[in-house]
Amino acid sequence: MINRRRFLHDTAMAGAATVLGSVADAFAAEPPPETKRIRLPKVEVTCWAPAYVAGDLLKAEGFSEPMFIDYGDSGKQYDALAAGEIDIMMSFVAPSIQQIDAGKPLVLLGGVHPGCIELVAASDIRSVRDLKGRLVVATAPGAPGQLFVAAFVGHVGLDPLRDIKWAFHPQQKFAELLQAGKVDAFMTSPPFAQEARAKKIGHVIINSATDRPWSQYFCCMLTTNREFLRKHPVATKRAMRAILKASNLCASEPEAVARKLVRDGFAKESEFVLQGLREIPYGQWSTYDAEDTVRYYALRLKEGEFIKATPKKIIADGTDWRFLNELKKELKA
Repeated sequence: MINRRRFLHDTAMAGAATVLGSVADAFAAEPPPETKRIRLPKVEVTCWAPAYVAGDLLKAEGFSEPMFIDYGDSGKQYDALAAGEIDIMMSFVAPSIQQIDAGKPLVLLGGVHPGCIELVAASDIRSVRDLKGRLVVATAPGAPGQLFVAAFVGHVGLDPLRDIKWAFHPQQKFAELLQAGKVDAFMTSPPFAQEARAKKIGHVIINSATDRPWSQYFCCMLTTNREFLRKHPVATKRAMRAILKASNLCASEPEAVARKLVRDGFAKESEFVLQGLREIPYGQWSTYDAEDTVRYYALRLKEGEFIKATPKKIIADGTDWRFLNELKKELKA
């Protein structure tokens, strides 16, 4: 286990290598956050590790003890953010876009990392096009799994609502259903993706960490509530800085991060947690194009009739890259 002093030391070492110019002077001149309270969701998705291990970094930014509100794996955190029950979160880009299209007050602030999503299919399915007429399982209509699969099949010219059959079950049932031949494919993420591979449950037909074009876009982004951003711009930027620095730490110290996730109750003890952390390309938040990510997924979702707005409108209504651009100048990831 790593203690707080060691974690801060590791973070400082990672941060020291990322300074551009006199970041310390800029940091000292920055006003304190408008609020000392910061609320984030707790979800059983270890690819969101930067938010979970950023606690000490958030304190260094002037926040008191971060509040993590437990949402399991239900997807309710998107509605909670829109309702102002949480302040900032890592989110999957596709459901965030759908929320923005529905008029929810979500604002995408920047990307954190690409490449944590895998599409697992039965052995007789060799490509995404082979999913035509087949049964794909997701947790609920409009859930991240359905929206990402919709983008995957839309990219190859299939209609996700007419060419794909859908079933909805709890995530814990996915592997069992596939093995029993009751469904043909499902989307998953760490640590479940690594576990499925190890147990030879189906086979991977899309790995968004390695397969183009999906490997060229963020899957997980930082999102806030519009009212929180309006009232607390300094707090928003400081929270972003803490989580993006934590993403750098996930890249440089995956073993330490895995221990902290387990120790603090964000993940169960498993070899797959560390494997997932090692496979996700963390620390890439300044090298990928956040706006291009939103444009790409919004286009796929509009083609699939999951949203009504154009990508241009989604970007205009639901993104704000000010602090991302400032942090790119202050920090070198």
